[in-house]
Amino acid sequence: MSTLLAQDGLVATWCRINAGAESGGLQCSELNAHGEAVPHAHPSARRQIVMTDIYCQIAEQIGHVAAMSVAVTTRSFGIRVPDVVWMPPEKWDGIDRDRPVPFVPDLCVEVLLDRSVCQDIAQRVSAYLESGAREVIVVDQLGELQFWGVDGARQVSSHGITLSLEPQYFNV
Repeated sequence: MSTLLAQDGLVATWCRINAGAESGGLQCSELNAHGEAVPHAHPSARRQIVMTDIYCQIAEQIGHVAAMSVAVTTRSFGIRVPDVVWMPPEKWDGIDRDRPVPFVPDLCVEVLLDRSVCQDIAQRVSAYLESGAREVIVVDQLGELQFWGVDGARQVSSHGITLSLEPQYFNV
């Protein structure tokens, strides 16, 4: 059984295995809590379109401090890469943009199109919420939205976000 790594060890391992990922088309990996690489596949064109649409709608509705595919450090599940994140501008100040965000932003979005993470989505949602996210939005393969907060499933977004997604991109 491997040992859980402290945050500094996780970040150092992530930086080592992801060196050059941003500049050369290499695939970025996530890390589990033991510092073991978890492949993070490059999104399909269809998923990228949906992610971009969600990013644009969130930025328009609650502010232009959203980002796509940003590595974040969770307290118990290692380093994850949500599809879209948002947090207030002051939280972005002072963050080293070449390293994973040392905490989880207020809002995380996971788009399940073309992904094999469907089985571990509950674990991902829990990791984000336990590590500081106020809300997690999951978009399933049919384009259905699920809103999650620390108190469990919600009917609507606590941030007042409404997403209108094109049905043509989903397995309807």
